[in-house]
Order: sequence, then structure tokens, then C-alpha cells
Amino acid sequence: MGKRVILIVADSFGIGEMPDAEKYGDKGSNTLKAVSESRFFRCPFLRELGLFNIDGTENLKIKGVGYPRGSYARLTEKSAGKDTITGHWELSGIITEHPFPVYPNGFPKEITERFERETGRGILCNKPYSGTEVIKDYGKEQIETGKLIVYTSADSVFQIAAHTSSVSEEELYKICRTARKILTGDHAVARVIARPFEGDYPYKRTSGRHDFSLEPQGQTMLDAIKENGLKVISVGKIYDIFSGRGITDKYFTESNADGLRITENIIRNNDFNGLLFVNLVDFDMKYGHRNDVDGYAKALTEFDTGLKHISEIMKDDDILIVTADHGCDPSTPSTDHSREYVPLLIYGKNVEPAVNYGTRKTFADVASTVSHYLNVNYLSPGNSLF
Repeated sequence: MGKRVILIVADSFGIGEMPDAEKYGDKGSNTLKAVSESRFFRCPFLRELGLFNIDGTENLKIKGVGYPRGSYARLTEKSAGKDTITGHWELSGIITEHPFPVYPNGFPKEITERFERETGRGILCNKPYSGTEVIKDYGKEQIETGKLIVYTSADSVFQIAAHTSSVSEEELYKICRTARKILTGDHAVARVIARPFEGDYPYKRTSGRHDFSLEPQGQTMLDAIKENGLKVISVGKIYDIFSGRGITDKYFTESNADGLRITENIIRNNDFNGLLFVNLVDFDMKYGHRNDVDGYAKALTEFDTGLKHISEIMKDDDILIVTADHGCDPSTPSTDHSREYVPLLIYGKNVEPAVNYGTRKTFADVASTVSHYLNVNYLSPGNSLF
């Protein structure tokens, strides 16, 4: 068996505002501070790894340990943006120089009219909206008319919601592929997202969410690892984020708990050589965007227990990397992502413990570190921590 890297992205787990946070409307945001003050926050393993030893965490109520079991750093986002795509792409070696388009006033007629023409269906809403609220407000009309609920957010997303009795999930995916072909050039949004819902009012979103992302503009570490004949196994929405590129095996998930269970099973039963890349989206989707501090804290407590289990089944040449893609402070009035530093924790028998790698200049240091450890030649804009 060769070397394995287990890279887990705790989606939206920021650790404090970046110097340019005010430009993004995020001055004062600190996801870690907000959730760590909840009475439901219990993360002894993350603390042992060095979470509270990272630069900028000195003034939090929970203090760092004297000799962390892992090494640690604070990552700065170099890309323009604060969303899932830019964060994950930068972790994988792609710097996004220009932000993806956003639509605070809804999508223009040139997009909506073409979408209606090519799908044969009208649209409802067409403005920024909460995903749970939009189906409450437009769900009945969607079912009765067959029109599609189209909405966006502060992110660069074109979201399409429909009740499964009106539009099957497969048909909704086909509609999203049509939207993806339309949304190019100046209107090349980062993601088109299928949002099926079901049941009677108040309707419930199904687990059939599917993201149709742009392809990365350049080679990622995933491409390089795969081209070197190694495995790139995705868990959660990683496959969608990279449009399937550079991935050899994929597993979709229904929750953080499901993602952790799948990750444990792969580590136990799959003697691969390469990268296991995991996204746990509940932090962001269920708690950050809904300003649920206690829910976020409970999810991190569950995550902490799962990480400890993972550490106990790791092989000698495995390394575990825990990081995030942006922030989403649930304690601020905003329900949007926040421009924050993210943590980097590295653990394994081949990792020197208690090393503070300081504040790094780019998330792309992860791409450099992973490819370096796997002996893959990849030209990354970052620097390897090894």
C-alpha cells in the first residue's frame, strides 16, 4: 500500500476575518469564535490537533494546548471571492483572479427568456432568496403551474427548485444542464444547482441536490494526481465542484454523518494510493446560512468525534488534513458566506507534531503539500508545508 492523504473540508469553518473582509461586508466575522462560545461546542480532538494554537485564536475563550498532536497553520484566500468554488479550487491549486458574477436584482431578461424558451417552462421568483423560504412562498404555485422556481443568493449561483410531483429529479437535472449551457461568458455563474423538494406544505427539500459547476480554468492537483496513476476519491459534493474532472471514484452523501461514515469505510477497506477528498456541507448549508449557532456547534462536536475515530484507523503512511473553503459566521445579521481565514490542521505518523506554520499566503499551499507528499509533480501557486 502506498501513501494516502485524507483531505477533509469542513465547509464554511472560518477562523476570523481577513484583512480585506470589510470590502466584502464581513468586518468582524469569526465563525470559530461564534460557535466555540456555544454551550454545545465540545471539540477536544480538534483542540489536541492544534485548532486553538493557530494564529489569531489567542483571544478566544478556549485556549490552545501546550504540545499539539498535529501541525497547524492559518490560510489566507488569495482568490477574489468567498464561495465554495473559489475556495475549493484554490485549495487544489487554482487562483480565481476575477469574482464570478452575482445577481442581487435577479437574472436579466436575456438569460431568463432564453431559459424559458429552451426548457419550455416559465419561471417564478427570479431574485435572491432563502432556499427554505422560497419553496414555502412559491411551492404551491410551482406545483399548480409547472413553472420553475429560479432564485439566487449572495453567491454566484443559479438555483432551480421544483416539486418532485411536478418535475422528476432526472428532468430537473436535465433542465440544469440546459441552464449550464446558457450561463457562459459574462454570465458564467459558478454553479447551477438543482433543488428538488417533496411532500405537502411546508415542503421539504430532498437529498437530490446536484451542483453543475464550471470546470476549473487550469490544471488542479486532482488532475495531476490522477494523471500519475493514483486514486482521487471524492466524498460529498467534491465531484460536483470539479465537474467530475480529475476524480477516479465518487461517493455522494446525505449528511455530515453519512460523509464521515463513508470516509471511515474507505480508509478501513480501500488500500488505495492517492487522495481521499471529502466535503462536509452541513456546517454551511444547514447552520451557517440559517444563523444557527448552536446547530453549528453540535455539528462540529459530531465532527470532532468522527475525526478521532478516523485518526484511530489511519495507517502509518496516511496523513489527515483538515481545512475549510470560506467562512459563514452564524452569529452575524448576514446569512451569507464571510471572507475569513481558514484553519489547516495536519496529523499523521509522518507529520512532525506541534509545528506552527504561521499565516500562509494562499489556500494553494494545500495543493503543494498534498502533491509533495504523494510524490506528484504539480506546479502550484502555493508552497508545500513539507
